[in-house]
Amino acid sequence: MDNRPIGFFDSGLGGLTCVTHLMETMPKERIVYFGDTARTPYGSKAESTIKHFSMQIADFLVKKNVKMIAIACNTVSATCLGDLKERFKDIPIVGVIEPAAQAISLTSSIRDRIGIIGTKATISSHAYRNIIASFDDRLKVYEKACPAFVPLIEEDIINSDIMDLTIKYYLDDFILENRIDTIVLGCTHYPLIRSNILRLYPELRIINPSKEMAGKIEDILQEKNMTAQKPENPNIFYASDLSENFINMIDKIFEDVPTKVKFKNLDIDAV
Repeated sequence: MDNRPIGFFDSGLGGLTCVTHLMETMPKERIVYFGDTARTPYGSKAESTIKHFSMQIADFLVKKNVKMIAIACNTVSATCLGDLKERFKDIPIVGVIEPAAQAISLTSSIRDRIGIIGTKATISSHAYRNIIASFDDRLKVYEKACPAFVPLIEEDIINSDIMDLTIKYYLDDFILENRIDTIVLGCTHYPLIRSNILRLYPELRIINPSKEMAGKIEDILQEKNMTAQKPENPNIFYASDLSENFINMIDKIFEDVPTKVKFKNLDIDAV
């Protein structure tokens, strides 16, 4: 038993999609979440910058006495998961890509044509393609960077013609030319536009890595006998820029999930 919280972090609010899945399956767990909303998006930044930001945030979470760090960001998982594990050897750290890649390999056949969509950094790293190949190198994987999705989602421009047109701009030719039948939401923000994608491409099978990551966290905690039994503190959601959009998105994402929430603005220079 371990009643300490789980530390989550993301470049913004997208990682909240992982938290909701975990709360559904492990309601006794408590969360300390950090969204780097002042510096989002990460996907177009240099790898050295992403690593610097990630180390800052991981240091902050460790100081909050978390029992595990969940990197709810595909860009960070793709570029510096190994560096974080090397620096914080005494705490379990899980990324979002490997659990999804394993699920893809278990649920796909060589007839499937799998499209990975994500940020520029995630796609250029080829992390999904390489890890999927490590499980099954026969699978056909295609990749597409969609850099405009995260800024639109962070601004809550989701249920709009602008979002639908942006999705079609990135995906129409990608799906048609590669005969894609499976789309992997390779950014934790993208589940927030899952319904848009399904409405525009109803024949697609969509894989949500946020859900697969929650399952991996549960497996690790049970294996290490670290599950919580008597939660005492509320979930706390920190942001480097506590904007109205961040608060509204938390309200929207957790609308059907019973949880106590404390909002705290955090000076990034003090992390």
